Amino acid sequence: MLILSTLAVAVPYQATASVTFTAKSVWGILPFFMLSVALAAYAKASGAENLIAKAFTGRIWLMVLFASLVGALSPFCSCGVIPVIAALLASGVPLAPVMAFWLASPLMDPSMFFLTVGVLGLQFAVAKTIAATVVGLLGGFGVLALLRIGFLTSPALRDGVGNGGGAGTKIRNPKAVEWLFWTEPARREAFASSARQNALFLGKWLLLAFMLESLMVAYVPGDFIAHVAGDGSLLSIAVATLVGVPSYLNGNAALPLVAGLIERGMAPGAAMAFLIGGGVTSIPAALAVWAITPRKVFAAYLGLAMLGALFTGFVFQAAVG
Repeated sequence: MLILSTLAVAVPYQATASVTFTAKSVWGILPFFMLSVALAAYAKASGAENLIAKAFTGRIWLMVLFASLVGALSPFCSCGVIPVIAALLASGVPLAPVMAFWLASPLMDPSMFFLTVGVLGLQFAVAKTIAATVVGLLGGFGVLALLRIGFLTSPALRDGVGNGGGAGTKIRNPKAVEWLFWTEPARREAFASSARQNALFLGKWLLLAFMLESLMVAYVPGDFIAHVAGDGSLLSIAVATLVGVPSYLNGNAALPLVAGLIERGMAPGAAMAFLIGGGVTSIPAALAVWAITPRKVFAAYLGLAMLGALFTGFVFQAAVG
């Protein structure tokens, strides 16, 4: 509302154009938005989140593999995953599979997948899902290598850090999954409540993001974006990775912004690196990680995330650029 009020006073024609742009964009992704909200609510009502704990059993390399796959499908953002990480580490789960889950989880989930299809297309959504898994694998096996050379040692949590609180109960005491959740009144209410909360949360972020995209399209010169991040070189992908950290809003709000950047000339590899780098290492998430982990673990988290963003961005650019 502040943006619209300012535009209405300073540049009325742009206020009208931005409202029109935002309305058309929202209408265009509405089916994907509704499916996204429904999937998130279903996961909450059925208790599918409790399946996460099953990924952290067995041989260490299998744990890394499953943690990467589960992370790429789990409904946690870069900050929301922190209590779960604390619970896993406090429960004695090795750092390698925890890091795999840690890096993969904020990058993709079923609801974000359908929003990505709606905003950036199926090819990008599939590629980002694969990228999330690859980044998780890189993080998990990277930690194993760092442990082997002695860079990382136990413990992986700082002294005084709790066990993840209420958000960690799904790890410590996983409950049974009820796929036919509508047979229980409490689960039906959980579905409705989660749907309302997610619709409000996603809706307001997407409105803001589409509004910002309308301003980007109007005022950011296309040749500037094309010059900085349009050639698909390793340097442009590295710049997109670094820029993604301070400018990243959240996984869903970033999608329209990236769509706008691509329209202005951003290379697909740079766009992927922006989403991957910012998705894992956004400033709020980095501050939370800094607070709960020793400095070497934080350095490993940051370094592996940035390396994963560079790698997946470069590979995606080579594949489709």
